[in-house]
Amino acid sequence: MTFSIGIVGAGQFSGQFATLFQAHPGVGDVYVTDLLPERAAQLASAQGLAGTFPSYQAMLESEDVDAVAIFTQRWTHGPLVLQGLNAGKHVYSAVPMAISTEEIAAIIDAVKATGLTYMMGETSEYNPATVHARNQIAEGAFGRLFYAEGDYVHDMDLGFYEAYQYSGGENWKATASYPPLLYPTHAVGGVLGAWKTHAVSVSAIGVVDGRGDGVFDKDVSQFGNDVSNATALFEVAGGGSFRTNEFRRVGYPSHIRESRFRFFGTEASMEQLATVALWQDKKGVQDISELLEPKPTMAPDDPSLQHIAPELRAAFTSGSAPVHDRARLPREFDSLHNGHEGSHHFLVDDFVTAVNARTLPSVNAWVAARYTLPGIIAHESARQGGVRLEIPDFGDAPQ
Repeated sequence: MTFSIGIVGAGQFSGQFATLFQAHPGVGDVYVTDLLPERAAQLASAQGLAGTFPSYQAMLESEDVDAVAIFTQRWTHGPLVLQGLNAGKHVYSAVPMAISTEEIAAIIDAVKATGLTYMMGETSEYNPATVHARNQIAEGAFGRLFYAEGDYVHDMDLGFYEAYQYSGGENWKATASYPPLLYPTHAVGGVLGAWKTHAVSVSAIGVVDGRGDGVFDKDVSQFGNDVSNATALFEVAGGGSFRTNEFRRVGYPSHIRESRFRFFGTEASMEQLATVALWQDKKGVQDISELLEPKPTMAPDDPSLQHIAPELRAAFTSGSAPVHDRARLPREFDSLHNGHEGSHHFLVDDFVTAVNARTLPSVNAWVAARYTLPGIIAHESARQGGVRLEIPDFGDAPQ
């Protein structure tokens, strides 16, 4: 059984996923559309896709397309997802799920009403540190987990300026000011992807940017945002807490590892830095760096990456780590590029399997809400000077 899929947005990220969807034995034809038709045509030609559509609406109206995969600007996902579901299409969406509580609620309602598959492609779900912590938690190795940390530390100078210029055109500075806490899932998702709980309250602090180059300038920002670095402390259901950092001005080698995690329990703990990962208990310390280290599947100077800033290429070249269980993946993926610390193969397979088997994907609408909504509420907390706010919860996915 196969289904057809339409790629929405032919930017720097989507081409990597178009290749994987096209190679998956559960997918038939792959189409593409973009606001810039020449980009869609170029991607379709380069990868031999089934064709292009002149608009997203035309794609949704076509009976040739069963599902859509949305790779557009961060703040556009919510409305596009709703359009897709209401048009009868299964939806894969890049992160974040949406940028407001209302959009998230509407997506969950649409999934309930239509019975269609929705999945958010959160890469940290398969970050090697998250996978290992998830396995160890399942075995009870941490004892009682009571605290965790998740960082998404990606300096604007390391590729983000070029990425926003590519996607934002002449007015790129207005969108490059996107609030850090509204892009929370690479930090929150890595923590909650291992620790099966959810955030119930938050207090957050933002740091006003000082670069003075028009990025993170309230007078320029489409979002009225002047904060480039932010920290949030969350309380979780069942007792405990976790802290996340969203940093866009930071002296850190994000091209080596942009997301990193720590977990602390009563019997053991685990800590990850840029190049080192440690498992620690009351007896001593074990270096687990090799277990969590992805093996590159593509050279950083590969011609297919020429339009991507060198500092961002590691996200597209990393392969699987020893901790990943590749046995469940289609063998067609064995020789294909991977990315974001080995997550791309698993994310595509999760979505395809969910659509074809009519099962819930890993990051379904309810999980996606728990990964996204904490950041939305944290952003509001920071705007109010750190006041502690309650985080709504939409519950677990229906079985």
